[in-house]
Amino acid sequence: MADSKYAQEDVLVSTQWVADNLHRTDKVRLVESNEDVLLYSTGHIPNAVHIDWVADLNDAIRRDYLNEEQFAALLSRQGIANDTTVVFYGDKNNWWATYAFWVFKLFGHKDARIMNGGRQKWIAEGRELTKDKPSFPTTTYKPQARADYKIRAFRDQVLAHVNANQPLVDVRSPQEFSGELLHMPGSPQEGALRGGHIKGAVSVPWSRAVAEDGTFKSVEDLRAIYEGEKGLSSDQNVVAYCRIGERSSHTWFVLTYLLGYPNVRNYDGSWTEWGNMVGVPIENPSKAKS
Repeated sequence: MADSKYAQEDVLVSTQWVADNLHRTDKVRLVESNEDVLLYSTGHIPNAVHIDWVADLNDAIRRDYLNEEQFAALLSRQGIANDTTVVFYGDKNNWWATYAFWVFKLFGHKDARIMNGGRQKWIAEGRELTKDKPSFPTTTYKPQARADYKIRAFRDQVLAHVNANQPLVDVRSPQEFSGELLHMPGSPQEGALRGGHIKGAVSVPWSRAVAEDGTFKSVEDLRAIYEGEKGLSSDQNVVAYCRIGERSSHTWFVLTYLLGYPNVRNYDGSWTEWGNMVGVPIENPSKAKS
């Protein structure tokens, strides 16, 4: 019988664990990160700080992330030290929490975790929310050099990956994968000149990894999806992508930490870059000739 435990069990904490550790602010920092950047102000877990995926994690001018100095300043003013246990949670089944987690891992933060179930589970259990914004003593955070080539893929690497017939996972909606839509269903259809998917990619929408209560599915269910259905295996070099790299960070987390794949990278340029480039290989079933 296959191992029923996640590859790294301690990367997930329960809502009860968070409730029990709310006031260990010298050792633990709760971080809320949401798609809706105004949601935090309507009520959040006590002692949780807010990290805005737009204003805090991204460069203000270039399409890139903050640099080492900016990351250190961000964590220092949030009272996060190098040895702080940082627990992320958020809306949309922790979609943006795993995005913030991925950025923290770009800079080598060692003890990062996800609250399994996110805001949805915390609220469903009737647990406490507050509008009070906490304040903590500043720290002197020392980041590692940004690990761009360890867990992040760039366009030239992705092109080489495609040419070598290596596996890619497109985590967008089926309509985006087919080329019918350029953006998520219900959103403005903008950001790319072409629809479709990267040649050779398989479609596994990111949300398939999540159960109805917002927690991650079991190892058996995850393996059935990624390995049984799509033929992936842990000995492969896998690249995940979406539209701008946020949904694919969720799949990167699942493959890396829950299934134990050692070589998974997130292509954050994703479809807004690939769908706008000249001459790269695209498959578009919606435009295929009958």
